Amino acid sequence: MKARAVIAAIGVLASIATLGSAMQAQRRPRVFPKHVLAWADVRSGYQHDSISHAVATIERLGRESGAYDTFIRTDSQLITKHPITFPAGTGIAASAGGDFNVRTLTYFDAIFFFGVREVELTADQRADLLSFVRDDGKGFVAAHAAATAFFSWPEFGELLGGRFDEHPWNIADGTVVVDDPSFPAMKHLPARWPVHDELYQLKNFSRDRVHVLAHLDAAGLDLKAPLVHRTDRDFPAAWSKTYGRGRVFYSILGHEADDWDDPLLQTMYFEAMRWSLRQVE
Repeated sequence: MKARAVIAAIGVLASIATLGSAMQAQRRPRVFPKHVLAWADVRSGYQHDSISHAVATIERLGRESGAYDTFIRTDSQLITKHPITFPAGTGIAASAGGDFNVRTLTYFDAIFFFGVREVELTADQRADLLSFVRDDGKGFVAAHAAATAFFSWPEFGELLGGRFDEHPWNIADGTVVVDDPSFPAMKHLPARWPVHDELYQLKNFSRDRVHVLAHLDAAGLDLKAPLVHRTDRDFPAAWSKTYGRGRVFYSILGHEADDWDDPLLQTMYFEAMRWSLRQVE
């Protein structure tokens, strides 16, 4: 009986040790191959209801897939390559990489941008953002209202590839027609994708400088509506481009929070992010 009790006790101890090892393994930090900054500074513009859910969705998709981890910021502090210091008297003496884990652009491999209007950046921050994509070859994925940002900054328009030019139809039904079904963010989409969204009209873009991946079917739009400015019936819904060494993706889609529950839209932005990170070609 004593021998059996000893054997049983050994078995219990072994089970506890196995469980402890498993729990310890679960507590180890996961290592992600890439780092994404989800940047949604809306202090100077309209807070789209979808922004919170959009950045949360981008974070979840990266973490669940293991493709990247995400820092979510609703300010622009990290848009810099310089060490971040804190004013005297705050009691905070840390700088980038210090005890307070302050990151800068040098840590990240791509940005997911869902900001609006005139985001407050210093001249150095603007230079660092452009250099992040152009010189460092990092990714920049922008959603919906991102095309309304930085109208006073021409270089941002060059980075993004175009500008917002009103939404003549407001929130309406439309059809997205896929131009390049071989692109990673388009492969999963049907050739014609019915959407219900705030449909943007874009300006200051050129098909010689951006690769239009999908467009709105003009036949389904009221081209006589007020604020329709384009006479060529060219209404891009998504494009990709290079900016220096970096990769840029933009789509007009994603105005409402529920849009980000659509698997088709989720996959489009997720695969665009992976393309910008050079995880897919």
